[in-house]
Amino acid sequence: MTRWAAGVEYLGTRYCGWQRQGHVPSIQHEIERVLSAVADHPLTVTAAGRTDAGVHALNQVIHFDSEAPRAPHAWLLGGNSLLPRDISLRWVQAAAPEFHARHKATARRYRYVMWSGRARSALLEGRVAWLIGRPDAGRMHRAAQALVGEHDFSAFRDADCQSPTARRNLHLIAVRRHGDFTVLDVEANAFLHHMVRNIAGVLMAIGQDKQPESWARTVLESKDRARGGVTADAAGLCFVGPEYPASFGLPPAPAPWFPAPPDDRVGGQA
Repeated sequence: MTRWAAGVEYLGTRYCGWQRQGHVPSIQHEIERVLSAVADHPLTVTAAGRTDAGVHALNQVIHFDSEAPRAPHAWLLGGNSLLPRDISLRWVQAAAPEFHARHKATARRYRYVMWSGRARSALLEGRVAWLIGRPDAGRMHRAAQALVGEHDFSAFRDADCQSPTARRNLHLIAVRRHGDFTVLDVEANAFLHHMVRNIAGVLMAIGQDKQPESWARTVLESKDRARGGVTADAAGLCFVGPEYPASFGLPPAPAPWFPAPPDDRVGGQA
């Protein structure tokens, strides 16, 4: 029995999310269907994080176990030949028996992309959140710094979140503007259900001058989801990927390329 790890990229628009759910299309179902065909036996995959309906991923990491004598390129090429075009295996390699895609992750990163235009964009449909009017990225970035550190994020979790605790450690959060795009990058040890989208909703209101910069801290300290405003559109959210101890020897998460690579300039035009 070999434990395998793999990186998966997907466009989540057509799917109910990562997790297999009955007869509706899911990323997990497609991956398990295809890898089971390559292995010639049923298998189950475990992911680093469960993305919601309409959410994308640049480097979702999974693991699975198989007795099938397959080389890494057989999993990769065979899997991609059977997957729909909006899902792709980016790499596959043998992993240590103790590797676990979810439990061994030390951090996770997300990117949320907003686009400002007077009319909706057909080409960007399903990939960005559309805002009428350009938000102030500087206000958003300054307000967001109140969320850095370990806090009770109850005000930013969905009512259906099943986590036993709302405490999370937010390592970093940055807001940048790239032309008509406003980009939110965030990293934490883990995230609650809808946490990033709820943070984005609060920061949007601040960026559009509907709330003061202090509102992010006020919402956080309230620990009350009802104080937090709207949940931002799923279309703008992409799971950049998890991080693991170097001892596992996995490929590093790629830098997000859309709409521009990350840089050190925050809160303004890049």
